[in-house]
Amino acid sequence: MNDAAHASSPVWSFLNARRPEGLQVHSRRNVLKVGLAGIGGLTLPRLLQQQAHGAAAGARPKSVILLWMAGGPSHIDMWDPKPDRPYNNRGPFSVISSKLPGVIVCEHLPKIAGMMDKLTVIRSVDCKGSNHEPNKVMQTGNREAEPRSNPNGDKYASFGSIIAKHRRGQTDAMPAYVAFQKSRTHVAYGGWLGKEYDPFLANTATRLPILTDVGIDTGQMTGADIFRMSSGVSVERLESRRELAVQFDRMRTNLDQSGIMEAGDVYQQQAVEMLLGQKAQRAFDLSREEAAVRDRYGKHLWCQQALVARRLVQAGSSFVTLDLSYHGASGTWDTHGDNIPPYGGISKGLGPLLPLFDHLLTTLVSDLERCGLLDSTLVIAMGEFGRTPNMGTQGSTDGRDHWPEVMSMCLAGGGLRHGQVIGSSDPQGGTIASRPVTPGDLAATIYQYMGVPLDATYDDDRGRPRYIVEENGRPVSELF
Repeated sequence: MNDAAHASSPVWSFLNARRPEGLQVHSRRNVLKVGLAGIGGLTLPRLLQQQAHGAAAGARPKSVILLWMAGGPSHIDMWDPKPDRPYNNRGPFSVISSKLPGVIVCEHLPKIAGMMDKLTVIRSVDCKGSNHEPNKVMQTGNREAEPRSNPNGDKYASFGSIIAKHRRGQTDAMPAYVAFQKSRTHVAYGGWLGKEYDPFLANTATRLPILTDVGIDTGQMTGADIFRMSSGVSVERLESRRELAVQFDRMRTNLDQSGIMEAGDVYQQQAVEMLLGQKAQRAFDLSREEAAVRDRYGKHLWCQQALVARRLVQAGSSFVTLDLSYHGASGTWDTHGDNIPPYGGISKGLGPLLPLFDHLLTTLVSDLERCGLLDSTLVIAMGEFGRTPNMGTQGSTDGRDHWPEVMSMCLAGGGLRHGQVIGSSDPQGGTIASRPVTPGDLAATIYQYMGVPLDATYDDDRGRPRYIVEENGRPVSELF
């Protein structure tokens, strides 16, 4: 059967062969390559065949785990201490030496200090334009993705969505983009790329502790309800429903231009695969994990989510975001001051988070290494921006306000070059002193690592191409 016959056959209708794909490559050279190689006619079986060849050659699919510190963690009180500055600038915490000669970190990060040879800290991230509620700029790599100032700011596709589009058909019944979401405003979605590339929300897919808005364990657990079939629905009945849905799909029209109908097809297919194939169910089921490993992570919600994230990338998911926040407002790391609940200030707000984060990050990295996954999994820890050099904002004595002029972030794994600090801030931690890293640079770094073409685009609602890497973003060369 020729390609035209394939495209018109009902069996292949779900591939939407006559519809332009959202992720495209725009250049004369690449258009010629597409035309000559016939990439536009690449069928799902051939994609799976290529994946099988890669597996036979020993190549493991790459993935990303994003530890999203919702609210904006203080760089000065974590990664970029200023111990010689006055108290109002340096903050209440002391510093300790790390495994890297001459590199210091906050005293409440001793495990991270001992693992610095496996980490990279970037102290010169330029977050200008970034905001939160919603948190978009640093999860898309695009300064225009700021809905408070740009009416279309929520339409820019997230890193996870772009990667899910690029990896479509390669995840073997696993959701490509997964998010543990405390608030819809904390996580970036598919936007113009299409609703089918929104994250699979993991909150109802696994049993996890339920915490209050200030992090107190209620003793209750979520129920993993998404995998429970309704009473009286058998496997045979579910299969029949899928076949009926396929028949209805053959009669569908183009009544809906927003992508909801196509997304529904993807969700239905994925849901059936999850229910019947059970691969995703097993990945989300922490009871299948060794007791010693569960104990190593601990019982805290965020640590349990980190263990699930490791299981997900092990099973084939490509991008997993952990929304590290107790409350659904601006985020637990938004430490404005003790007189501004529920945020807290640096001592009482940030202070209790640091030992927890210290344990979470180092346990995750060590476990990925133990499982042989560290070289194929890039771990990124960051928030929306840094915080003001001086304390005492908004009438507090101990809080710091938003500070998009400079931020620190941490990376591990992915087979990249670690054991280094990239860039620097000025003596007060208020501006970038050397080696600025932009949102576009971050995007280029992630996409190069994941094998996504840096000149790829997707179309907006007017059919105009939007580049996935803006501001002439370039991969952070020190990492490669």
